[in-house]
Amino acid sequence: MKLQTKRIQLMILVTLVLSTGPVRAWWSGGHGILTQAAVQALPKDKVPAFFRQADKAVAHYVFDPDIAKNRATQYLRNAEHSEHYMDIELLKGAEIPKGRYDFIRLCAKLDVKPESVGFVPYAIAEWTERLAVAFAEHRKWPDNSYIQQKCLVYAGFIAHYAQDQCQPLHTTIHFNGRAKADGSSSHSGIHEKVDSIIEYLDLKASYLAKDQKVEAIKGDLMEAILSQLQASHALVDKVYELEADLPNPRSENTAQKVGAESQTVIDFVDERTRESVRFTATLYLTAWQQSSSIRLEGWLDRTALD
Repeated sequence: MKLQTKRIQLMILVTLVLSTGPVRAWWSGGHGILTQAAVQALPKDKVPAFFRQADKAVAHYVFDPDIAKNRATQYLRNAEHSEHYMDIELLKGAEIPKGRYDFIRLCAKLDVKPESVGFVPYAIAEWTERLAVAFAEHRKWPDNSYIQQKCLVYAGFIAHYAQDQCQPLHTTIHFNGRAKADGSSSHSGIHEKVDSIIEYLDLKASYLAKDQKVEAIKGDLMEAILSQLQASHALVDKVYELEADLPNPRSENTAQKVGAESQTVIDFVDERTRESVRFTATLYLTAWQQSSSIRLEGWLDRTALD
């Protein structure tokens, strides 16, 4: 009987280990809340009505980048994983290039694997420009529902990567505890504590959308994205200062959760979540404005399949 019990316990343990995926930024519910807030925060007279009214649809698609890391899809999982972060320290102080391939060449020069560093700012820029092209199509064919749906899908991807970058632990080698001397993670559990805090504090999209000042990016898109990356990275030490007060989402001991009532934690979460919302909404508005100057190819006819 004891042997059978031990076997059952071992099976449960193995199941838990195998079902544990890579570290994520913000739990899925948190991503959904932030994304709804970002769409709700958009100026009513500056983006199309179909987009402003689709906060739930965009929040549905925001999960897709994490879903793509499914263990059953090994090629997709390998390609997708490094789109969610950038461990800046691995670049040894070098200026981050604006283009993905220039970045890869820099990594080769530094003798570091680009996938170890991560690509999140490039994912943000590229998906934002995909949305700009889709918005340009919408301007030409405003009643085409396929184009509208495509815009919402692209917006979900933008939101995910933008919000990942606003989570400071996605900008550092210290992503889940201070990195060991060999560069490996100490797996302290702090990453999950930060990810879960939005849902633990029961933040509402309507609150996060309120009083947001959303303006399109002026100047170079990538410069603005990299500036936001550095601002997020500057908060890494702040996150670790708050570690003891962060609630443990997997603990049944309420004494380990009261730390979430710490005002410093609340202030930090408020700033990061509101910045995530502002940044995401800013990218949407920027894409819409950029779309006005995009000239579509003459061969493109979106009415052919209507």
